[in-house]
Amino acid sequence: MISPFFVGLIADRFFAAQKIMGVLHVLGAGLLFMATKITDSNIFYWTILCYSLLYMPTIALSNSVAFSQMTDPGKQFPWIRVFGTIGWIVAGVMIGQMGIEKSADTFYIAAAVSAGLGLFSFILPNTPPKAQTADASSALGTEAFVLFKDKSYLVFFIAAILICVPLSFYYGFANPFLNEIGFPNAASKMTLGQVSEAVFILAIPLLFNRIGVKNMLIFGMLAWVLRYVFFAYGNTGDANWMLYAGIVLHGICYDFFFVTGYMYTEKKAGEKIKNAAQGLFTFATYGLGMVIGTGYSGYVVDGAKTATGHNWMSIWMVPAYIAAAVLVFFIVFFKEKKSIATT
Repeated sequence: MISPFFVGLIADRFFAAQKIMGVLHVLGAGLLFMATKITDSNIFYWTILCYSLLYMPTIALSNSVAFSQMTDPGKQFPWIRVFGTIGWIVAGVMIGQMGIEKSADTFYIAAAVSAGLGLFSFILPNTPPKAQTADASSALGTEAFVLFKDKSYLVFFIAAILICVPLSFYYGFANPFLNEIGFPNAASKMTLGQVSEAVFILAIPLLFNRIGVKNMLIFGMLAWVLRYVFFAYGNTGDANWMLYAGIVLHGICYDFFFVTGYMYTEKKAGEKIKNAAQGLFTFATYGLGMVIGTGYSGYVVDGAKTATGHNWMSIWMVPAYIAAAVLVFFIVFFKEKKSIATT
């Protein structure tokens, strides 16, 4: 949960971001390979946990490396980020077509790709640490928290944590929900969400400077509300379209909030603390927010069990209400000027 932030601090002070990323991916490859040889479930759990601690910081680090090479991130970053979505789609389709979802071959492939990515990271454009003073706050990295002095960023940070609670419902239970209600080929059809993500991410350069960061984030959170309402009332009969709509909305849900959020964080942080700032945002979302959301979503789903399965309408309305509450909170308290979107 906290590894992205602290690795970001190291990248800001001591080592080039791309070199840290390379080391983390290579070490991660070793752990993934080890996982194929483990037969004890407890050891397997701790091995994957250690891998996650190595992998999660690379999300923020890769963003920092990309941003450091851009003259206009608002226009350029989405065109880079879309290839990550394409990679996600290719990996999912490939694993599915090969029929190795439940075999160790998945880990062999992941280990090989992780090792290759790690080695490739070392030849990425140099992103050296910025010169730092030797005071106590610099050593501890506490100057990254200066972002919280900006009320708008603090509101955004809180909203980012809270919106990951409904996100956990989707990541954890969308596929089981679709399978339980008899939605055919659920896994393959859920890739429509990634296709949607690839499409909408390319719209960000057109919208980021035109409608401003606040409206982008609002549209993203509104899509969360609609998605869960569609899931709550959708079925495999006459409301089949709602299930498809809920899946396709993933593009707006993710791109307009998370991709925009990374870009917003980059602009607010500046050069000195950009790596730590990206790590801080990753900590808020994939760290703290997901920890809270995973525990709470499991509690809600367990409490909605029935004799034949689950009361999915009551389950999906919970994240819908949470997303709506976060949306209202954000609209009321976020006062960022539109000029943040300009370059």
